[in-house]
Amino acid sequence: MDALLKHLVEITGHRDHTLLDISIVTALHDLIGAPQARVLDLVKVRHQLYLRPRAWIENGQPVSSEDGPEQTGEPLSAHPELRACIEQQAASAETTRADGSHVLWLPLWLNDKISGCLEISRPTPFPDDALHMMEGILSVYRNFQNLLDYSERDSLTGLLNRKTFDENFSKMVNAALPPEQPAADAGDTERRLRGEHKEQWLAVVDIDHFKRVNDRFGHLYGDEVLILIANLLRSSFRAQDRIFRFGGEEFVILLRSTTLTQARNIFQRFRASVEHHVFPQVGQVTVSIGFASISQQTPVVILGHADQALYYAKTHGRNQVCHYDELVASGELESQLSNDSVEFF
Repeated sequence: MDALLKHLVEITGHRDHTLLDISIVTALHDLIGAPQARVLDLVKVRHQLYLRPRAWIENGQPVSSEDGPEQTGEPLSAHPELRACIEQQAASAETTRADGSHVLWLPLWLNDKISGCLEISRPTPFPDDALHMMEGILSVYRNFQNLLDYSERDSLTGLLNRKTFDENFSKMVNAALPPEQPAADAGDTERRLRGEHKEQWLAVVDIDHFKRVNDRFGHLYGDEVLILIANLLRSSFRAQDRIFRFGGEEFVILLRSTTLTQARNIFQRFRASVEHHVFPQVGQVTVSIGFASISQQTPVVILGHADQALYYAKTHGRNQVCHYDELVASGELESQLSNDSVEFF
């Protein structure tokens, strides 16, 4: 009982989704004796649903998608028992794998929508008392996740909202080059422009001519465009990346640990997926994207760099991706000192 109370206190003591996920897999590992436990996101990629891990137990230790290896995800179709459970809106599904281990899935329903599931594996069947305990832990986890979502998520798109940006940005900056590392010389800049080493990136996404959509089709169709863009964002980026709606038709992406070449390709792939998506009634919609590397500078400065690149994209044809450093290096933009007291959004 003491161990259960300890874990419940830990689960309800967090104000962060990642720490909450780590707490639930740790509790299941310790209390149920489950050597494997995962929190899985359910995302749609090219009209197919995938399970993408965001926290799990590895070698007895909890790992999150923020600090663990990149997980590509598994198609939901590979788990027919779980798929049937979700379609029937059942509380759980259980199966036995070829190696004899027992797997229990517990879908996560938030506001009558499936957002993911818990997957617990153990070598022996789940006893009734363990199932009862898991149901209680899941109820606490789900309720607390709802509270966090209410305060941290945009009510229309379900993406992270503006007020959660600063904390997530700070984590990205802390993951960047250490402060004591010498400033980059010309050779470092040249290598970065060639895309040879991994960095963190911030991108600003703006829907082109969004006012025309609202004026011509009405705000209901405008809202539907925002929701569909948010869905495309979720399916285009990894679990360790962070996506925000800053308000209106503007979104911000924090992209973790990729080279310049990879970052550009990722942003271009998302831009193309929007361009080729058919939006009901509206038809074709495009987006413009400006991005910049995340360094030890303040959020305002880096947001300003990405915003300048976005402005260049918007004023030079739209439906394109522009990189701030490349625009400065080519003379298309002038590098300017930003006033840290100014909010760009």
